Amino acid sequence: MRVVTGPTDHVVVVGAGLSGLSATLHLLGAGRRVTVVEREAQPGGRAGRIDSHGYRIDTGPTVLTMPDLIDEAFAAVGERLADRLELRALHPAYRARFADGSELDVHTDAQAMEAEVERFAGAGAADGYRGLRHWLQQLYAVQRHRFIDANFDSPLQLLHPDLVRLAALGGFGRLDARIGRFLPDPRLRRVFSFQALYAGVPPARALAAYAVIAYMDTVAGVYFPRGGMHALPRAMAAAAADAGAAFRYGHPVTRLERRGDRITAVVTAHERIPCDAVVLTPDLPVVHRLLGRRPRRPLRLRHAPSAVVLHAGTDRTWPRLAHHTLSFGAAWERTFDELTRTGRLMSDPSLLVTRPTASDPELAPPGRHLHYILAPCPNTETGPGAADWHDLAPRYRDSLLAVLERRGLTGIGTAIEVQHLVTPADWTAQGLAAGTPFSAAHTLAQTGPFRPRNLVRGTENAVLAGCGTTPGVGVPTVLISGKLAAARITGPRPARSPAGTARRTPRGIPA
Repeated sequence: MRVVTGPTDHVVVVGAGLSGLSATLHLLGAGRRVTVVEREAQPGGRAGRIDSHGYRIDTGPTVLTMPDLIDEAFAAVGERLADRLELRALHPAYRARFADGSELDVHTDAQAMEAEVERFAGAGAADGYRGLRHWLQQLYAVQRHRFIDANFDSPLQLLHPDLVRLAALGGFGRLDARIGRFLPDPRLRRVFSFQALYAGVPPARALAAYAVIAYMDTVAGVYFPRGGMHALPRAMAAAAADAGAAFRYGHPVTRLERRGDRITAVVTAHERIPCDAVVLTPDLPVVHRLLGRRPRRPLRLRHAPSAVVLHAGTDRTWPRLAHHTLSFGAAWERTFDELTRTGRLMSDPSLLVTRPTASDPELAPPGRHLHYILAPCPNTETGPGAADWHDLAPRYRDSLLAVLERRGLTGIGTAIEVQHLVTPADWTAQGLAAGTPFSAAHTLAQTGPFRPRNLVRGTENAVLAGCGTTPGVGVPTVLISGKLAAARITGPRPARSPAGTARRTPRGIPA
């Protein structure tokens, strides 16, 4: 594995999002001095928070899986996640509601899910689920260390027996078709393939290898932190500060000083910080602007669809909503066609409705509730541009509320006391390419060694982290990206059990 050459005693990490905080903890554990510069007044990056009228609104990801990866970051500085953060395992992980009125609770416990699938679609479907679960476990085992948690210097690194094992598992087939071998019921297939949306590829075209995301959701478990998702970056930042990291909040980076091929200092709006190496976590266009160069690629990067998110503080809730509820429309193939090809807004929306106060009522005033409605939409390269959304946003909000009214959330429009609407215009204003928080799509040409690498050609001591680089989009993979960035500076370190134990998942609070 290629590593940064020359001195690396002092590392500046640009950005206190999840990838930057992960990199910081792993760097500290390897004995580096670390300064973190962050343009906002708090840690979190996209996993931020807005406090409004007693509502504590998470502005970033709402689904947390694979907590062992968080534990690994804490373990780098001799700490345990369980001592910094309380997690609750969600039961069910999701509730799926379909256009025909049927409902399915998605459990991560094997026996509970088998029983639920049998109730929903019969004994044959339960047999299929058992086979699917075993396949997902095999798929993850093959990919975890060789293809996900790995720094690539060349596509030749793919030539390993695990590549043959992945092919034998059908990983290079199509996701929807492969899942269909186990689950002919189209409703069940959606539950195990909708995750491809966040990879930016329709399930009918996505590689079956991306079912590993369904493994994280439906087998490994879904969790929620007490205090909301923003509690995670706060806990990571606190651990890093206690381990010696220096934080500079409210310090937007204006430029990088360089001497030849080395970055010698990071200059913020307030100070100049000399460094031996730098980890850059902003989105790729911002990174390229700071570096003053854009790497050459044979093909232009394709970006994943974007999303509109309505954060709503309400005076009521609806009893059929779980913590996470998938509300599927009748359309499916057409929906993905609209999102990825024609650039139209979903004509029959499939939505993710998250109710964090179901698990932590203290996120809202007494008797009040929080609901986040995530509606996938085309990015600004495929669909309406950022400027178009200034006029489109209020109309689209109203149309989403009308859809939810028809699907049983009676009175949701009048129940809203506090709202915060996020559209591709807002993602663009944050510097995100194509107005999407999901970065570059995970096409075959943008995966593994073909994704933008975390080492920067022509710069000896700059490393990238975040969803635009290896391994990709999502909380687990972003945490891994920080670890991989740190390894480029420190060299690989032996695996270490959290706080000297062999425990794989952190202690949760009662469900």
